[in-house]
Amino acid sequence: MANRRPGAKAQLAAALILAAAMAGTALLAGSCASPRSLFVAGSRSEKIQLRELFALIDSGKLDSIERFAAVRQVSSILLRQKEFGRLTLLLTELSSERPDDPYVAYYLYAAAYIYDLEASNPIAALYYDRIVKNYPDLEVDGASIHYQSLRRLIETVDSPERRIEYYKDLIARFPERVEMGSILFLLGKEYEKVGEWDLAVKTYAKFLPYFGSTIPGYPDAFQYARNVVDFSNSPKDWTYEDLGVLVDKVKAALAAGDPWKLRSYRAKVNFFAMSWHQDESDVNSQVLFDFSEFMSGGRVYSAAGLDPSSGPRDAYLKTWGWSERISTWYLYFRKIYFPADPEIHGRWEWAGIYFGEKMQ
Repeated sequence: MANRRPGAKAQLAAALILAAAMAGTALLAGSCASPRSLFVAGSRSEKIQLRELFALIDSGKLDSIERFAAVRQVSSILLRQKEFGRLTLLLTELSSERPDDPYVAYYLYAAAYIYDLEASNPIAALYYDRIVKNYPDLEVDGASIHYQSLRRLIETVDSPERRIEYYKDLIARFPERVEMGSILFLLGKEYEKVGEWDLAVKTYAKFLPYFGSTIPGYPDAFQYARNVVDFSNSPKDWTYEDLGVLVDKVKAALAAGDPWKLRSYRAKVNFFAMSWHQDESDVNSQVLFDFSEFMSGGRVYSAAGLDPSSGPRDAYLKTWGWSERISTWYLYFRKIYFPADPEIHGRWEWAGIYFGEKMQ
């Protein structure tokens, strides 16, 4: 996937930041009071407290830890007043006044958090990204600023390329803090989106030992990853370029009553056998199938052609006469979706069996 030029959201974010800075500069220039007077708001007692805190901050007598504590008190007051515009302007101003201040990352993180509160996610993402790339990490109240910023970036950015970058950073830097199973699976999905199939397969393989991990939105994550990995590692010698050739071979094996031929034509990975109401991802549907057990009652017949519901990507063949309580089976064929191997992608496989009459 080609790199995308900055979109409308990024341009809007930059414009909003510039507008806020210009507005703050204009207000400061029009005031004859303290340069911090713009940020003094609230009740009389709150204004007195803010002026005292700003006097301390600007006195030059505080070390970085004391100055940081005073800024946090100011932030707490302005947050309580919901003076978000004043607070973000103050925090960005403080971060630019002393670029070598060890707490700059916190000031920018607090500003990003406020933009998040106001649902200005593109602007917040600019700050989070700047923190991670340009400033040392900082632990505040037992939480890593970089870790929190990376988590927010993953939740807010649209680009899968950037999410890959952030996931990899989390894995490399904070392995003890993340749910590794969840992170690995989601990283695999991002690799799929950008067409990096080899990396996706390798990442899913790393995910498999984390059996039992819960990934929101992906209830069948383990089965999905295992299917991808198993298929990637298989010889794939049961696939056919032409569906008609595969179906004819299966029908000939049925007519000859040859269970061993049938077994050679079915998929050797992820083959399922289930009723119509089951889910293919159900572990109980994944089977090692022995056709000889179900062909002892006489000849098994097949329809002359494929079921009318068949389409360009999957097909059904009705068969009957199996020596089982449910004697009608529909054999299911599908086109293989596996871009990791262009020679296999788009070929056909006999993927499974549905028991009983076809559901309407």
